[in-house]
Amino acid sequence: MHPAKVDRQRLRRLTDLPNIGPAMAGDLRLLGIQEPAQLKGRDPYQLYEALCLRTGQRHDPCVIDVFLSVTRFMDGHEPRPWWDFTAERKARLASR
Repeated sequence: MHPAKVDRQRLRRLTDLPNIGPAMAGDLRLLGIQEPAQLKGRDPYQLYEALCLRTGQRHDPCVIDVFLSVTRFMDGHEPRPWWDFTAERKARLASR
């Protein structure tokens, strides 16, 4: 869902989250995440690594940005577009 349309009071399905459409919701389900509340306190980088392991392929690093956006949102931050997290992801991965 587009971040500007997210209603925190109506988070029942994964696609109710900012930046999550049907395909990304499917990826989250592959990781055992069935509802938005299960993203609270999760590490977006670990989610990404788990997805790559589960599917047997390296996913676009922008998936990390999406995971950053939804985990932060579920931890109480305002909804933001996934691309707002690209610079943060690049800086963190460069520092490894």
